[in-house]
Order: sequence, then structure tokens, then C-alpha cells
Amino acid sequence: MELVFSDEALAIVVPIAAYWVYSGMYMALGRSMDQYRLHPREEERNKNLVSKRDVVKGVLLQQLVQAAVAAAIFTLRGESTGTAAGEARQRTTWATCLTVAMQIVVGMSMLDGWQYAWHRYMHRNKFLYRHVHSWHHRLVVPYAFGAQYNHPVEGLLLDTGGGVLAFLASGMSPRVSIFFFTLCTVKGVDDHCGLWLPGNVFRLCFWNNTLYHDVHHQPRASRYNFSQPFFVTWDKVFGTHMPYVVEHRPQGGLLVRPMEALN
Repeated sequence: MELVFSDEALAIVVPIAAYWVYSGMYMALGRSMDQYRLHPREEERNKNLVSKRDVVKGVLLQQLVQAAVAAAIFTLRGESTGTAAGEARQRTTWATCLTVAMQIVVGMSMLDGWQYAWHRYMHRNKFLYRHVHSWHHRLVVPYAFGAQYNHPVEGLLLDTGGGVLAFLASGMSPRVSIFFFTLCTVKGVDDHCGLWLPGNVFRLCFWNNTLYHDVHHQPRASRYNFSQPFFVTWDKVFGTHMPYVVEHRPQGGLLVRPMEALN
């Protein structure tokens, strides 16, 4: 018996599955590639202020909310893979790679702008930082499956709300959104993985990468490098861009140092 899944169902399930598979891969690599770690294992154990069990529970809660909101948006939009209108729109969307590429770029731009604005505001507003955003910074030393560990309010506002905005503003179909939201998910995991592996495609394509975001998680530079998940544009426009250097630790591994700390 052949199982057929709608594009809407895949757009909900695939990014969540990719999150755990991709982060699991990084967690496995982190056990044997200490030379590429940005923080020693001792720092991960001693500096973080939340247990991995609580991180898993927090991430699962956020993903449950994301799935519910995505299902509601698909339902309200009234587009189903099995309808004539849905099939016609898919044929139009896939008729040219340029159309799809433009939708992806628009989605990236909308998500980046939305998350930069809210991310920076949550750092500037003492109440929001203390009661909401500080949850994410309990991970002083980030690791892969902690990428989506946030306060539920932040998860709903930044990640889920930003995703809805990007989806609607770009006009992408549910089929295109499978790729887009999976890309957003694995990019977020990569930014928090704590490993700087040679040949990483995100390292080659984006300045906003594992090193860039690690600077933001360092207490002395947490008011810089707000941009996420793709480009560093808004940090450069608004003067919150913090350059950094990468050094080798005497005991092995790597160290990311903000330029401000060097000065």
C-alpha cells in the first residue's frame, strides 16, 4: 500500500525531523573532533545554566507550537495539494527556477529583518531580556540541539511568527516551503553547533555562521551580532556588527575572540 503525504504535512514534519537528525549528527561528531570545537567540553558542562533534558523538553514544546500554527495557516490559506487550484499553483511555481529562487530570497530577507528587530529589542528591553530572551542565553556554550531552546513566547514570536511572515510575504507554495523551512532549521542548528568543520557549506556561503553567532553568546559581546539566521546585513546597517578572530587554544580546539575584547 502506497502512502501519500501532502505537501502541507511534509512542510510540517520534514523540518522537525531534519532538526533532530542534523543536530544528532553534530552531537556525535563533537565527541571525536575536539580539534574543531569552539569550547572545551568542560565549559559546556560547567557554564551552561540549563540541563540538556530541559533543553529537549523546551525544544519539543516549541516544535509542537510551530506544527500547530503551520497547520492552522495552511488550513486558513485554503490551499491543498489535492485541489485543482493547488495543483495549478504548484505547476506555476515549479515552471521556473527563477520564481522559486526569488521566493526563497524574499523569505530569507523577511525572516532576517523580523528576527533582527525582535532579537535586538529583547536585548535592549530589560524586562523582555530577563523574563524571555535570557532563556536562550542560559546556553552560554551553544550546542546543536539547543538551537531552538527559547522561552515559549520568544519561540512563538521570533521563530514561528517570522516563519509565517516569510511564508505569506514570499507567496511560496507548501512544496517550496518544505525546502525553505528545512533550510532555516539546519542553518539554525549549524549556527549553534559549536564546531567549525572544514568544508562546511554554510561556512562557505554565509558570513553569518557558527563563529559569528558564537560571538553573540559570549557575555562580553551579547549586544552585538544579532542578525540571524542568514545574513549579517542588519548588524552592519545599524552598527551592531562585531568582527572576530579565530585562534587555536594551547590545550587544543579553537577560540573565537571578539575584536572588542582584543582592543
